[in-house]
Amino acid sequence: MPKRLIQPLLRPIIHPIRELSESGKLGGVMLILATILSISITNSASGESYLHFWHTEISLPFVSMHLEHWVNDLLMAVFFFLVGLEIKRELVEGELASVKKVMLPLFAAIGGMLFPALIFTAFNLGTENIHGWAIPTATDIAFSLGVLSLLGNRVPLALKVFLTALAIIDDLGGIIIIALFYTKEIHLQYLLLSLFVLAILFVLNRKKVQSFIFYFIPMIFLWYFIYKSGVHATIAGVLSALFIPMNKVVQYEHVLHKPVNYFILPVFALANTTIALSLESIPDLWSSLGLGIILALFAGKSLGISFMVLATIKTNISSLPKGIQMKHIFGVALLAGIGFTMSLFFTALSFKHPENANTARLAIIIGSLVSALSGLAYLSVIYRKPSATTA
Repeated sequence: MPKRLIQPLLRPIIHPIRELSESGKLGGVMLILATILSISITNSASGESYLHFWHTEISLPFVSMHLEHWVNDLLMAVFFFLVGLEIKRELVEGELASVKKVMLPLFAAIGGMLFPALIFTAFNLGTENIHGWAIPTATDIAFSLGVLSLLGNRVPLALKVFLTALAIIDDLGGIIIIALFYTKEIHLQYLLLSLFVLAILFVLNRKKVQSFIFYFIPMIFLWYFIYKSGVHATIAGVLSALFIPMNKVVQYEHVLHKPVNYFILPVFALANTTIALSLESIPDLWSSLGLGIILALFAGKSLGISFMVLATIKTNISSLPKGIQMKHIFGVALLAGIGFTMSLFFTALSFKHPENANTARLAIIIGSLVSALSGLAYLSVIYRKPSATTA
């Protein structure tokens, strides 16, 4: 068929996809589709084969892991490398580059992590579920910003910048939590080898080496040594990013944006949302684990962020951006309850028992969905479009 006849047929399909991609919403859409697909297959006649697929052992000369762990330990290290690049850019020349700029989102992020952790702990203290206390502390930057972007130009840039800075600091907090609380047995010899590789990366940075290959080879060794040390291997991605030359950071962010958002994160969702749904699983949402996660994401995030922002303003540590009021901050705080990616990641680190992991994953989806819809509805009212009849 001639190209001139094919193009009109494909345009109605390609044009919406291109618009989603340019607006930054396509990644979120693909995550949702991957989650729906994974849950659907898990609860179909092929469910057992699907679970077995992710538990397939894949062995390399020096490392042997299940496929699910290759996704969570290796592919997600690339995701964390991208997160590390974003953190470095913001710290050097972005919204986190000065003490004055960083104070408001910093305290907001602290409140947004502390309150959910306390709520979860209150529900699960004294149970084996307490290991999941970090699950509701996360904010999914892509989803939260994607929902906020649905309101278009009605939302001022300052509010989007605040949410971005808050989510980036939240990611940094998540990385610290992984390093401090999700590290099992430490093997000192591998940790020392990791430090040696970091020293090599430091020298390369100081010598202003530009070619990525000179960083990539040490990064592979760094990932392996950190993995063997007992510290979670994804930390290697963040540490590596900190040594990338600043003039290359934006370039690498641009290169990694599509493979991370359109491949790595959807694959992560496929591997980590194998949720078995049944009538028996519904009461689990009202268990201390399920209810603890849902309330921590929805109420803990919104209350924690709002309280800390208000305290920061009242004590003159910082001030609200021009044109932003506390009612706007509360709307963003609701959206920050969208945990999803990092929350699912913490679930994989916290629970080995399938039933606990299943309940936690389902609660994350419910809590994130409630936060997203509540935040969107609230901000839609706050930023209601002016009536056409209004002068």
